[in-house]
Amino acid sequence: MTRVYLGVGSNIDRDANIRTGLDNLQADFDLRRVSSVYESAALGFDGPAFYNLAVELETDIELAPLARYLRQMEYRMGRPRDASRFSSRTLDLDILCYGDSCGIVDGIELPRAEILENAYVLAPLAELAPEVLLPGGDEKFSELWRRLADSMQPVQGVEFDWGGRQLPLTACLG
Repeated sequence: MTRVYLGVGSNIDRDANIRTGLDNLQADFDLRRVSSVYESAALGFDGPAFYNLAVELETDIELAPLARYLRQMEYRMGRPRDASRFSSRTLDLDILCYGDSCGIVDGIELPRAEILENAYVLAPLAELAPEVLLPGGDEKFSELWRRLADSMQPVQGVEFDWGGRQLPLTACLG
């Protein structure tokens, strides 16, 4: 089994789409932990604010099939196939880390560069896995967050209920 960290986001009907996305991930994978939900402004385009969070799951699915599966889930939830990179999303699922993989693997950059570029990615990841080292690096996610937090765009934790439970669910879900 491979430990995978995903970034999950939405800025279209975000409460419902985040809940449905989490329900689908829990039904299809060994979903281990879920971070708090963070709100941040849309970057690179004018649009509604996003909700973002990170999840940890374990899977025996190889990277390329996992990426295809997640993309299909986005499409099923209404993401246009021709959506530009900087646009609103019903659901956005990004593989942030896949085990200890580094570099371009099956056409996917790992770990995902946005971990070090965007607070809405690093904040929930640092909350979820503070003691985990960035694959290929020598710093923990919590250390990266402490170092980069002041220079990054603002994020705000929000109250969020999923399945009758208030996030964060950083304890084991199993």
